[in-house]
Amino acid sequence: MPASRTVAPSGEARTIKDLLSYRIHQLANALSRGAAARYRREFDVSLMEWRTIALLGDFAPMSLKDLARQSGLDKGLASRVVGGLVERGLVRRGAAADARELALSLTPAGRKVFGGLMRSAGERDAAFRAALTEAEMECLDSAIGKLLQAARQQL
Repeated sequence: MPASRTVAPSGEARTIKDLLSYRIHQLANALSRGAAARYRREFDVSLMEWRTIALLGDFAPMSLKDLARQSGLDKGLASRVVGGLVERGLVRRGAAADARELALSLTPAGRKVFGGLMRSAGERDAAFRAALTEAEMECLDSAIGKLLQAARQQL
C-alpha cells in the first residue's frame, strides 16, 4: 500500500516525503539495495562493480573517463573499482588509440560474469515490469523521459 502523502490542495508538498524528487530517490535507493544484495550474493560484485562490468560488456573498449561518466562515478572511484576488477581477472587494460588513455574491456572470465549479471538483471526488470500494466509502463516511460529532460535543464 502506498505511503500516505500530505500534498496541499495547491499541489505543493507539505513535507519532504511529498516531494517528487524525494520519492524517486527513495525508489532508486530501494531498487539499488535490492540489486546490490542480489549481485553480491550471486556474483560477489558490488553495485559499482556491476555497473562497470555491464557498461564494459555492452560498450567496450572504453576509456576510464568515459566509463566514469557513464556509470555516474567520479574518476578516482571508477579507477579503484576498475583496479579491483583487474586484480580479480575480470577486466583488462589495453592500449587505446590515444596513448594518454587506456582501453578497458572484459576478460573471458569477466564476460562470463557479465552474462550471469545480465540474466539476473533481466529477471529483476521483468518482475518490476510485471507490477505495471502496459499502459502504466508506457506512461512511466514517458514520465521518466520528461523528468530526465527537466532535471538536465536544472543542471
